[in-house]
Amino acid sequence: MAFNFLEPVLLLLLLAMATSRMAIASDPDITSDFIVPPNQYFVDGKFFTYTGMRGVFEKPSETFKVTKASMAEFPAVNGQSVSFAVLQYPGGSVNPPHTHPRSAELLFLVEGSSLEVGFVDTSNKLYTQKLLLGDMFVFPKGLIHYQFNPNPKEPVTAISAFGSASAGTVSVPGTVFATGIDDNILAKAFKTDVATIEKIKAGLAPKP
Repeated sequence: MAFNFLEPVLLLLLLAMATSRMAIASDPDITSDFIVPPNQYFVDGKFFTYTGMRGVFEKPSETFKVTKASMAEFPAVNGQSVSFAVLQYPGGSVNPPHTHPRSAELLFLVEGSSLEVGFVDTSNKLYTQKLLLGDMFVFPKGLIHYQFNPNPKEPVTAISAFGSASAGTVSVPGTVFATGIDDNILAKAFKTDVATIEKIKAGLAPKP
């Protein structure tokens, strides 16, 4: 009898815990229409306008380039759970494996003939697709993914939308090889030698 009474209570507690965990994993809800930075006292339409994308489509980039409109660049999106990026891929370039810990990514191919994309899920299964002009692809939140322009001569442009004002980016090569992890540890982890690790690190070092 007591168990029959407790069963719905336990179910409600489990649902509440699941809901609270989901809420913590995304941008927090705000209790106002929008958030104004502490040092700003006057707000008009300019506050809600971002002009940092002007000229981005006028000429192709010589290296892979991301132009962002996230909370850091566009303070008006703070609290709105949305941000944006333009990704430019010269011929043969790659956006190396990386993750966005706070948001999924919806990518839209707007220029160029094709773009190869892929992500790896938590069971280590790889999902790949060749996108054509006008196609969209979603990268689930927190999963490692990449993009590659297979055409050595034709530039490609894509637009990405995020469900967070600050999705965050964790580069796999940069995080593993450029953050000071000891070479011996990396050599053991990748079942190779220190000389190979040093060579990889040298290749990732910024060019002078």
